[in-house]
Amino acid sequence: MTNLPNALRAWNTDAFARTLKGEIEDLCTGTLPLDQGTSQGGNVDDSDIVVMVLNAVDANIVVQAKIGVLITEIVAPYCGCPIEPVELNAYCEMRVSINKATAEAEFLVTPD
Repeated sequence: MTNLPNALRAWNTDAFARTLKGEIEDLCTGTLPLDQGTSQGGNVDDSDIVVMVLNAVDANIVVQAKIGVLITEIVAPYCGCPIEPVELNAYCEMRVSINKATAEAEFLVTPD
């Protein structure tokens, strides 16, 4: 489980969006379910993502935020040709729920 303790501590302050953005961008590669947000069915290079906090609300036992994530999608050719994979800029949105008692975070890609 992923923990976002700094974002939780910053909740209800002016620093929340900046802190959440930084904490998510610093997560280890492969932590976010970004492959579910690809449009070409490709792989995701999540080594250099950009996160935007779109909104956040207090939802009882969790803080819930909607974020936008800019990623690089790597699409391999389907023809079996010796063509290099193509890198595409991609965007997906997800909901982040941070448990107020434990700082455990759950990520869910939201449909377009």
